[in-house]
Amino acid sequence: MRIIILGGTGFVGTALTRLLVSRGHEVVIPSRRPEKVAALLGVGLPHARIVGAPFDGKTGAGWADFITPDTAIVNLAGENIAAGRWTPEVKARIEGSRLAAGAAVMDALKRADALPAVLVQASAVGFYGARGTEPVDESAGPGDNFLAHVATGWEASTRGAEELGVRRAVIRTSMVLGKGGALEKMLPPFRLGLGGPLGNGRQMVPFIHLDDEAGAIAFLIETPGLSGPFNLAAPQAVDSRDFAEALGRALGRPAFLPAPAFALKLLLGQMAEEVLLSGVNAVPARLLAAGYRFRHPTLAGALEAALAAG
Repeated sequence: MRIIILGGTGFVGTALTRLLVSRGHEVVIPSRRPEKVAALLGVGLPHARIVGAPFDGKTGAGWADFITPDTAIVNLAGENIAAGRWTPEVKARIEGSRLAAGAAVMDALKRADALPAVLVQASAVGFYGARGTEPVDESAGPGDNFLAHVATGWEASTRGAEELGVRRAVIRTSMVLGKGGALEKMLPPFRLGLGGPLGNGRQMVPFIHLDDEAGAIAFLIETPGLSGPFNLAAPQAVDSRDFAEALGRALGRPAFLPAPAFALKLLLGQMAEEVLLSGVNAVPARLLAAGYRFRHPTLAGALEAALAAG
């Protein structure tokens, strides 16, 4: 099968690409530098079929011709939400990058001679907004903060594919643990014994290992009939205190120094409030019901695997 991945050179996209080619699929990655794609992602995979396609970041020009009835499209493209303080300009890039990628997918579908078999559209558990400790499955509605607004628009950006008859699965992703990503930013203070829970430590921290993030996306591509929203989060529920304690144990370091909420808000503003100090107990109800089996269902196992990879 041919899989086109927007955002294929990113943290999740790279892992997904390597998994898919190991299963014998061809991967096409639209990129502003298509000549670099195969060399960048094909390291250690000498027989992989990885193709770079031209991409202007706004339309399907240059890559729509790769779409066939046996093609899947995975739209992962979007600006990093946790790189720093959310200025008005940063918020505009976060939202605009996602809407632009969705528009490019829809433009590609209009340009293509055939419709793809399936579209996997990225989103995030931020869709639900700030929730308490009660489990939240895919039937829950959106929240009312900035992240919920962005996720709602992100999902809607390719909803028109369903009207064209394309099977569409929406992945509401939680914090992804692996070599790189959010975990890499957390490690320095924890390795120094200066880590601990954020704020009061009671906010829920949904997580998923990179292996399961890629595995779940591949599962949704390869399993006919699966459509609609899916929470990509491990079955185990943990809060910020649990997470800090588990990471400290995994590193053999103490992890009891909390990062005060007021300091985080002073440093990072709204980003701290919505990303670090608020949480949701997102549960993978539909993914489990569909038969997906997690490789790393617990935090201890996910952290062990992620640290071993690093």
